[in-house]
Amino acid sequence: MNTLQDGVRPRELWAWAMYDFANSGFTTVVITALFNAYFVAVVAGNAAWATFAWTAALSVSYALIVLSAPLVGAYADQHAAKKPLLAITTAGCVLFTALLWFAQPELLWLTIVCVIAANFFFGSGENLIAAFLPELAKSRAIGRVSGWGWSLGYLGGLFTLGLCLVYVTWAEAEGHAATAYVPVTMLITAVIFALASLPTFLLLKERSVPHRVRQAAPLQAAWREVGQTLHQLRQFTDLARFLLCSLFYQAGIQAVITLAAIYATQAMGFSTRETLLMIFAVNITAAAGAFVFGHLQDRIGHVRAIALTLFGWIVTILLLWAAPDRSAGTTMFWVAANLAGLCLGAAQSAGRALVGLLAPPTRLAEFYGFWGLSVKLSSIAGPMTYGIATWVSGGDHRSALLLTGSYFVVGLFLLSGVKVVRGRRAALRAARLDAVASRP
Repeated sequence: MNTLQDGVRPRELWAWAMYDFANSGFTTVVITALFNAYFVAVVAGNAAWATFAWTAALSVSYALIVLSAPLVGAYADQHAAKKPLLAITTAGCVLFTALLWFAQPELLWLTIVCVIAANFFFGSGENLIAAFLPELAKSRAIGRVSGWGWSLGYLGGLFTLGLCLVYVTWAEAEGHAATAYVPVTMLITAVIFALASLPTFLLLKERSVPHRVRQAAPLQAAWREVGQTLHQLRQFTDLARFLLCSLFYQAGIQAVITLAAIYATQAMGFSTRETLLMIFAVNITAAAGAFVFGHLQDRIGHVRAIALTLFGWIVTILLLWAAPDRSAGTTMFWVAANLAGLCLGAAQSAGRALVGLLAPPTRLAEFYGFWGLSVKLSSIAGPMTYGIATWVSGGDHRSALLLTGSYFVVGLFLLSGVKVVRGRRAALRAARLDAVASRP
């Protein structure tokens, strides 16, 4: 395949993409479709602070990722340890997702701790698996390869969600309460994550080589590397601007991902089954968006592709805000939801690919850690803005959604200053200097 780097076999690319398939069930079922609405309505008792409590728990986990991501990335680069660290984060997410089986109203604090831990391990693993991308794909094809991974990931989310939907439908027909069947879906999600990630660990190779470091203490060396990168970040003007751009537009995306089911149930009056069907359909359009835009961005350019998706996000927010209620606005809501799916898959795939072009090949894990830092900061800002807005407004989800749309407008403005060719030259120049510095 002329899209792959020399020595990379197609089955290895499949193994890499299977991790997207494996971990997408967590975001789809836990963060987006089912558990978030269950937490607000059941575990937190639909209290006025319930939505804020959910966004606050996720924000704590994202804050932990923000603090650790560059350090983990620097350590992974120095010790060629992406796969071992990925195994640790995978095991952690699987374990704490399974522990959400105990999520009940009387165990609110245990539930919050498990959500924080599971999401922390998920986000850390997401940064590590992304750092393999430039090792697998040639620069001219990095967009389409990233798109293949994201599209397979959404299919993984569909698979997990589909199994959960079948179980939920059966459980509701049998008269089971949400407190009985939602915890079981957490076990389903954890098992699928564990099993589907096995090809990644069996077939994906660690191609990076350890860096020569002067310090005896690994963490000290990693901190030193992070400090040097922060000091040198002004050399990577385009990457820094894109990370700032990502901070804003990802804030809007993360708010939608985190609160989609809550908005559907609280503002539109959807039932659990209707919400799951809606998320199921959105994942199909998201898979299509990631696949199609993955090829498109390699042709029209990464910046133009991302700008197109951000414009689509602005239209989506306006449609969701304008949908009046369940009786009159269901059709408009469904149109907006599927447009969001297309833009979601496209934006996530394009962003990951662009970072791969703008980051020095010698420090991929570290720079993807900074990308993860940007995304996780946005994951704090977006949902927290929404949660605070609903709390202050007494549950006005529509106004909170409109506020979320402003993040996409700012992101579109910042994106206009990113120059890919200039940024790629800076990344390759830094890689050459790293190669010289690492010689004995």
